[in-house]
Amino acid sequence: MTQALTKQVIFDEFIDWLPENSEGRYELHDGVIVEMPKPSGKHSNVTGFLIEELFLNIIQIGKRGIWTIPRESIVKPKGESGYEPDIIILDQEALSKEPRWERESIIENPASVKLIVEVVSTNWRDDYYKKRADYEEMGIPEYWIVDYAGLGGRAFIGNPKQPTISVNYLIEGEYQVSQFRQGERIQSPTFPELDLTADQIFRVGR
Repeated sequence: MTQALTKQVIFDEFIDWLPENSEGRYELHDGVIVEMPKPSGKHSNVTGFLIEELFLNIIQIGKRGIWTIPRESIVKPKGESGYEPDIIILDQEALSKEPRWERESIIENPASVKLIVEVVSTNWRDDYYKKRADYEEMGIPEYWIVDYAGLGGRAFIGNPKQPTISVNYLIEGEYQVSQFRQGERIQSPTFPELDLTADQIFRVGR
């Protein structure tokens, strides 16, 4: 990950700074603007596959047009940070309470979010440490860490490392985690009828 600016900025300065129509993706981490790694083809394949599967489930549970997956949005946790998730599912019925959504695609209210997914790349520490803590504090109800290539630390995905999907779900204000590996069916509180195994995702990323 490469720092885009070296000086500390506040969130509003970051939003004003964001270049329009840029090929790069940028986030704000504790006041520091960083340029995110460009996704590999495999990363993009996994992200696209998950969007398709999740959208199909949105249709199946009768939430089409109510739960949506925007092309891009920025999630603002507490403090001077702002993240652009790989996938975010929003509840359109809650977005009326988002004061900046119509103008700037910014999410501040956890009630607007049904699920966030981060597909792990070389900056895996952000997904497992920082974003997990910030999403938990913010009150995001469900957060997936999709480590299809087994890049994360051994403390998170085992020793030896292995591809792992970590589903973090909020209980009494704290994340509990369920992990899924070879052939296991993913259990999601948001999508209890989801018929998707970890292997299906891993195959897309091979």
